[in-house]
Amino acid sequence: MQSHSLTQSTWLRSYYFIRALFSIAWIAAAVHFGEQPRTAALLLAIYPVWDGLANLVDARVNGGLKANPSQALNVVVSVITTLAVIVAVSNSTYAVLAVFGVWAILSGLLQLYTGVRRWRAYGAQWVMILSGAQSALAGGFMISRSLGTVAPTILDIVPYAGFGAFYFLLSAIWLVVASYRKAHA
Repeated sequence: MQSHSLTQSTWLRSYYFIRALFSIAWIAAAVHFGEQPRTAALLLAIYPVWDGLANLVDARVNGGLKANPSQALNVVVSVITTLAVIVAVSNSTYAVLAVFGVWAILSGLLQLYTGVRRWRAYGAQWVMILSGAQSALAGGFMISRSLGTVAPTILDIVPYAGFGAFYFLLSAIWLVVASYRKAHA
């Protein structure tokens, strides 16, 4: 069990660092290329694809999709969101922001559930729980902005991605510190 816990902790650290780095790269691309409609559309579709892929890989590493129903559902939600984003991009930026809002709520609640489930075994999940809760709240905010009069842009998604990067990075660092303390205790 100790070996599995160590392997799991190492996996989660790497996983969280990779998720943070992707989000930072996505933000940089959105800020730099967001004014170009085709590139913005591509970036908007990539974000939920990445989230779904990341959840799929993480679930597989941790016993498979059956053992991780919240992540399995998150994969499905991300795939549906990607398709909805592709449709919404051709309609309006308001629709895109609304789709992202719904996705942020659903994926946030599923992340919150995954964090709670992992809390006892691996620790450092309070950050992921907080992130999931904030994601759900951010989704509500995005939906309210999608109903506003100011036309949304990809930059309206950047703060959401930024907080995600922050929380993933914080979780990775927290696990590094916990591992260091455990090794030197």
